[in-house]
Amino acid sequence: MGFYGTLKLIFYKMKRKLDHGPDVRPFSSGKKHCKGSNYLSPSSLVPFQTTPTTFGDLRAANGHSAQRRRVTSGPPPSGLQDWLHTFQAWSGSERLLALDDLIDSCESNQVKHMMQVIEPQFQRDFISLLPKELALYVLTFLEPRDLMQAAQTCSYWRILAEDNLLWREKCREEGIEESLVVKRRKTLKPGFLHSPWKSAYVQQHRIESNWRTGDITSPKVLKGHDDHVITCLQFCGDLIVSGSDDNTLKVWSALTSKCLRTLVGHTGGVWSSQMSGNIVISGSTDRTLKVWDAENGECLHTLYGHTSTVRCIHLHDKQVVSGSRDATLRLWDVDSGECLHVLTGHVAAVRCVQYDGRRVVSGGYDFMVKVWDPETETCLHTLQGHTNRVYSLQFDGAYVVSGSLDTSIRVWDVVTGGCVHTLTGHQSLTSGMELKNNILVSGNADSTVRVWDIRTGQCLHTLQGPHKHQSAVTCLQFSRTLVVSSSDDGTVKLWSLATGEWIRDLVALQSGGSGGVVWRIRASNTRLVAAVGSRNGTEETKLMVLDFDLTDNQK
Repeated sequence: MGFYGTLKLIFYKMKRKLDHGPDVRPFSSGKKHCKGSNYLSPSSLVPFQTTPTTFGDLRAANGHSAQRRRVTSGPPPSGLQDWLHTFQAWSGSERLLALDDLIDSCESNQVKHMMQVIEPQFQRDFISLLPKELALYVLTFLEPRDLMQAAQTCSYWRILAEDNLLWREKCREEGIEESLVVKRRKTLKPGFLHSPWKSAYVQQHRIESNWRTGDITSPKVLKGHDDHVITCLQFCGDLIVSGSDDNTLKVWSALTSKCLRTLVGHTGGVWSSQMSGNIVISGSTDRTLKVWDAENGECLHTLYGHTSTVRCIHLHDKQVVSGSRDATLRLWDVDSGECLHVLTGHVAAVRCVQYDGRRVVSGGYDFMVKVWDPETETCLHTLQGHTNRVYSLQFDGAYVVSGSLDTSIRVWDVVTGGCVHTLTGHQSLTSGMELKNNILVSGNADSTVRVWDIRTGQCLHTLQGPHKHQSAVTCLQFSRTLVVSSSDDGTVKLWSLATGEWIRDLVALQSGGSGGVVWRIRASNTRLVAAVGSRNGTEETKLMVLDFDLTDNQK
C-alpha cells in the first residue's frame, strides 16, 4: 500500500472512532482550504518528480512548511526518538498494525489532534485545480441555487460562478430569453464583471416569488367604458387597449393608469381585437375592421368586405385574418388595408381563427374545423368530429386543438387532417385555451381548468378543489410555471402548472357571487391586467392592474 493509501486508512480509522466510539462526541474537521490571501493558484504549484514518502514530504508538496506547529504541553517524553526509530524500522504492514492499535488506545482529544493535523493535507479545491473550461463544465451540472452558493466559497469560485455563458444556459433552461444590462458597481474589483444573464435569472426568480407569495399591493384602477361590457383586451409593453360594446377602444398607460386616448370610429360594438407594437386591429358588429395607431389614435384603415359581425381576428406579422358571422374568412394586408383573399366553405358563423403565416385554421357554428391554404383560397381539410359549435382554437403549425360546446377537446394533425386525440373530462363549453409546446391549458364553463399533454392525450391536472372557481372560467393564461385564470365568480386565481395546486387569489371582487365578474385577463411577465364589471350594476366597469416587479422599496 502506498503512502497516500496509508494515510487515508489512518484517517478512516480515526473518523470511525470519533463517530462510533463510546462517549465520544463527533468533531468538526474544520474549514476547507480555498482561495484567499495565502492560496496557491494552480499555476503556482510545483509538480513533484517523485511520490512523497513521508507526511513531511506531503506537507512540502502542498506548499506548507515541513516544520509544523507542535504541541507545547511540555517537554517530549523520554525515549521518544527510540520509539520513532523502532517504528521506522518496521515494514509497511507492521506499521499499519501498530497504528491500528495506537489509534484504539488514544483518547478522543488525541484523535482529534491527529485529524486536525492530517485531514487538511488531503483536502483539495479540485475546481480551482482544473482548467477553466473543464471547471465550468463541472459547474453546469449544478442548479442555479447551488451556483449562487458556490459563488460564496472563494474569489476564484465567484469568478467561475459568474460566467455569462454558464448563466445564459441556465436561463435557456428556465425559458428566460433576454439578459439584463448590468451597471458596474464601485465595490467590485477591477476586471470582475457581473453576468447579465445571471442578473436576468435573479430578477425572474424575484418576480416569480412576488407572483407566488409577495404582498399584493392595491391595484391601479383604470375606469372607463361607463357601464358597458369590456369585450376584448390587449396588452403590449406599457400600453393596454380595451374594446367594448360601447363602440370604442381605449388606450391606457400601465405606468400612469391614465387613459391616453379613445379610439372612436366604429358604429357598432367592438368584439375582437389584436395588437402588435403600436398597431391595433379591431373587429365590430358594424361589419368592418379598423387598423389604428395607438400612439396618436389615428385610424389608418377601415377594412370593408364582411356582411355581418366580425367575431374573431388573428394577426401574424403584417397580415390579419378575420372570421365573421357571414360564414367567411378574409385575409388582409395591415399596411395597405387591402383584402388579399376570401375563404368560403363554412355554412354558419365563424367563431374562432388562427393563422401562422402559412395556414389558416377556423372553427364555426357548423361544428366544423377547417384548414386553409390562403394563397390558393382552398380548404385543405375539413376536420369533422365535433357534435356542437366550435368556440376556441389553438394552432402551433403541426397540431390543431379545438374546443366545443359538445364538452370535448380534439387534437388534430394539420398535415393529414386526422384526429389524434379526443380529450374528455370537461362538462361544458371550453371557452378558452392556450397551447405552448405540448402543454395545453383549457378553461371551461364547468368552472374548472385542465392541463393536458397533447402528445399523449393525458390530462395532467384538473385545477379544482376547495379553492376552485365557483362559476364559469372566462379567460386564462399560463407561463412556464404558473397558470392564471379568471371567472364569472369575480376572482382571478393563481395555480401551479407543475402540480395543479391552487396558490392564491390575485383578485377577489367584493361583488363576486352577486354579479361582479372578471371578463378578461392579460398578463405579462411582470403585470396582470383584469377587465372587471357586472351585468346588474353591482360592480363598476374598470381595469385593474397589478405589478409584480416591485422591489422592497417600492412596496
